[in-house]
Amino acid sequence: MSEVAAPGFVRVRLDLSYDGSEFHGWAKQAGGRRTVQGEVEEALRTVTRSGATTYDLTVAGRTDAGVHARGQVAHVDLPAELWEEHREKLLKRLAGRLPKDVRVWALSEAPEGFNARFAALWRRYVYRVGDRPGGVDPLLRSHVHWHDWELDVAVMDAAAKSLVGEHDFAAYAKKREGASTVREIFDFDVRRTAGGVVEIEVRADAFCHNQVRSMVGALLFVGDGHRGVEWPRKVLDARVRDSAVHVVRPHGLTLEEVAYPPADQLAERQRQARRVRGQVH
Repeated sequence: MSEVAAPGFVRVRLDLSYDGSEFHGWAKQAGGRRTVQGEVEEALRTVTRSGATTYDLTVAGRTDAGVHARGQVAHVDLPAELWEEHREKLLKRLAGRLPKDVRVWALSEAPEGFNARFAALWRRYVYRVGDRPGGVDPLLRSHVHWHDWELDVAVMDAAAKSLVGEHDFAAYAKKREGASTVREIFDFDVRRTAGGVVEIEVRADAFCHNQVRSMVGALLFVGDGHRGVEWPRKVLDARVRDSAVHVVRPHGLTLEEVAYPPADQLAERQRQARRVRGQVH
């Protein structure tokens, strides 16, 4: 994965959102499964009349099957001539070609040093849970997980706060060969909205595979009284997977926002992330 675009190419930033319900995640997969990356790359190839050539997207966070995104960011390196030819009408043409469950909202020439994945300062996710005895509003069913026990939001918030900071999150991660499980959580909050939905919001430099959904699973056990407020931190400190920690269903999770430093700090941020983790997710 290149730090900069190759000579003769322009790095283009894409800001996009999608409903993950009918996607098998972000990343392209063998066997023809429908993915966000596959749909966007195919649309880009079609509207730029690139024939058999596909331009690969690099994304800030590779969301799993069923996970949604409101503030996803990606980049693609396009030949400079192609970018100049299509840049004025590319956004509208993509809107006409893409399926309605994925939208590209902005296209811009990225500043030097930009990399959607490695230059990101942090990612912010929100997991939404309903705990009303009657279930979840049918109009929200694809974005809110139903938990059939009443939840104590205050105790969940206290448990979430115990995970803030830089730690080895191996106990909450699906291990990947050669990838570090050290991450830094900046904020971790649990609140109940006016409509009664419980929102579990977490912001971190990056996340391991399944980390957010595993942490949410632990917090739900605290919120419904099955475990004490200290339990999520005990699990973290043990640094091994606990069979009692369940990875909750993906449809309640949304990537809300990705943040980047000022343009003059992008290259250094990218080098730092590559050096520290190598495999930031």
